[in-house]
Amino acid sequence: MTERREIAHEQVRIDTLYGRLDELRAETRASLDAVRRAKVGGHHQNRSERDAFATMYEDTLIRYQSAEEGLCFGRIDTASGETTYVGRIGLSDAHRQQMLMDWRAPASEPFYRATPAQPAGLTRRRHIATRGRTVTGVEDQVLDAAGLTEDERSGLQGEGALMAALGARRTGRMGDIVATIQGEQDAIIRRDLAGTLVVQGGPGTGKTAVALHRAAYLLYRHRERIAKSGVLLVGPSPVFLRYIERVLPSLGETGAVLLTPGQLTPGVDTTLRDAPAVAAVKGDLRMVDVIRRMVRSYQRVPGEDQQLKVGPYTIVLTPADVRSARERARRTGDVHNAARTAFVQALLRTLADRLAHAQGMDSPGERLPELLDDLRAARDVRVAVNLCWLPLTPAGVLDALLSKQHRLTHATSGVLRAAETRALLRPKGAPITVEDVPLLDEIAELIGTESAPTANREDAEREYAEAVVEMTGTGAMVGAEQLAQRYAGADPAQAIADRAAHDREWTFGHLVADEAQELSPMQLRLLFRRVPSKSATLVGDLAQATAADPTRTWHTILAPHVGDRFGLEELTVSYRTPRSIMRPANALLADRFPDLALPASVREGDSEPRLLRYDSVSGLADTLPRILAEEARAVAGGRVAVIVPDGLLELVEHTLAASLPPVADGAAEDVLQAAHVGYGPTAIDRRVAVLTPHEVKGLEFDAVLVVEPALIAPGSEGGDTPTDSGVGALYVALTRSMSRLVILAANPSLLDSYFEDTPAE
Repeated sequence: MTERREIAHEQVRIDTLYGRLDELRAETRASLDAVRRAKVGGHHQNRSERDAFATMYEDTLIRYQSAEEGLCFGRIDTASGETTYVGRIGLSDAHRQQMLMDWRAPASEPFYRATPAQPAGLTRRRHIATRGRTVTGVEDQVLDAAGLTEDERSGLQGEGALMAALGARRTGRMGDIVATIQGEQDAIIRRDLAGTLVVQGGPGTGKTAVALHRAAYLLYRHRERIAKSGVLLVGPSPVFLRYIERVLPSLGETGAVLLTPGQLTPGVDTTLRDAPAVAAVKGDLRMVDVIRRMVRSYQRVPGEDQQLKVGPYTIVLTPADVRSARERARRTGDVHNAARTAFVQALLRTLADRLAHAQGMDSPGERLPELLDDLRAARDVRVAVNLCWLPLTPAGVLDALLSKQHRLTHATSGVLRAAETRALLRPKGAPITVEDVPLLDEIAELIGTESAPTANREDAEREYAEAVVEMTGTGAMVGAEQLAQRYAGADPAQAIADRAAHDREWTFGHLVADEAQELSPMQLRLLFRRVPSKSATLVGDLAQATAADPTRTWHTILAPHVGDRFGLEELTVSYRTPRSIMRPANALLADRFPDLALPASVREGDSEPRLLRYDSVSGLADTLPRILAEEARAVAGGRVAVIVPDGLLELVEHTLAASLPPVADGAAEDVLQAAHVGYGPTAIDRRVAVLTPHEVKGLEFDAVLVVEPALIAPGSEGGDTPTDSGVGALYVALTRSMSRLVILAANPSLLDSYFEDTPAE
């Protein structure tokens, strides 16, 4: 009876908040309709002003709409009797009285930070669970029992908001944790904007959620500093970005640009990866010297004099002429393509003197423009100038470097070892890989790209917007900065994403990088070039690195880029992955990397992981559809991942396609069908996702099947020498499940000593 009373009490408040939300929507929609109906003159200024206001109202409606689900999720009560409701956005009534506090506002901090030991003036924290606009439950945490009234004591309720959230089935997309942020997570989310922050955390500790909520918090608290330039959010794969893409919009923010490492330079979008040995060389900072030498090699001085035909005349181009022009061009400090202009001008001026002498003149004099035109039109001159200082493109330079042995040998001599140089060589025209992207960017930095939009235009737009605000008296509703963004383009967030995608010189206000342990030194160099302020949040787990290295630390990773000027926070509690699943995974990790901290799980779990042994890979494949169907039924309504090494993807896809039934009318809900299985970036939209260990990074599922761990982490070379190859990838695969884990193995692997053999049925 008490629970019903408390739910009914909160329902009244929730109804009031949604009523106010509906009022604001209606007011905004009416304003939008009025703007659209307004007659404007034919002048561009009038149309721009109308469009700017229309877009502002449209954006406001989108913001209100995004707050529909889970508008209010909690409340805090103080010892002085004040009650504050906390929600997805802030709401005030018509008299500007606060009705709902935005979760990012300073006044909301105690909702996440207060503890019984440090109650921060609170007596109670209440989590409010809703479905749609209906309150389904309340859960109280007493922070200062002495401050509670008798009535409040009798009304206390508790089911455990966090544990309830952990027990919910996965949906295939990451959800926000705004209602269940824990104290250690909140402290990281609200850290100051300046500097680089590293968040180290094992599986299930919520580091990805913390990174996303930190991005939303920074955009809210420092909007004037970073909203215009945006936040760059880098994730390990297209699958991961698809998995998290709804989180920031659900928190009311769209000012982030989401990219993978294969998309970090304009015009390139690749998921192809080099072999580990090649990737290691391309990711090494020594490649900076290799590329610099490669670009310099296009600024060449010929070994001997050259005879050049210019119409009926022949003139001589000497090595000294070229050397002098080259030094003059280099002294400008410009990048290669820009400095080429100075080189060509200097060389043509020298050749003009020669051409004048060939025509019987002491000097070019007033005929200089005519002589220069003749030189530019002469084929011999054009060829000679280009051979001495070619105009370059990043793709052309990289292809020449990696496909022409003589160029590669020259550029790497004394920088790379012979074996490393041989590893880089590839056929001409080979496709661009993820590891090529920072090399392309480094080349572009040295040769130059198209110029970015000028600041003068932006200043003019801002000045015009300020005049409009002053003239129309709309400053209380719309800021000049916002209007300036409207005049410059439509939606600011969309403008940021579009401009950043096409402008290599775009700089962001803040960087958020997930799975940062996977970023190579060259990739980090590229990223900090995009964020020169070095304001960054890097989250990751050294234990989950694909390239195992027990000596690698965050200091060794970041020292070349930020020195020791970074903060390190550790998340130690695994909220997602139960102890039953973490136990063998942590044992594997502790044996290989004893110095790494292991996450502690908050719950035991209902199912022990199983390792099923098979006599052959074909026997494993034959049984896979049945095991998959069993696991899918065990987590009815949940999501299942089949984690498969690259070498078995084709076999698994063929097996499942041949074995699972097609969609049939009237089929039972718990019967797994072929249409429910997905592969690659869109796999998370299906009930079953078949993914590689790399693709599954950062994701979570209700049940996981790991296929043939021996191909993920062999465990030995030649059958005798233990190695750490693939340990990080295997650790990732083992820790993706929130409930059930089954390992299907046909060959010996690192896991053999951590499980009792369970023969397959």
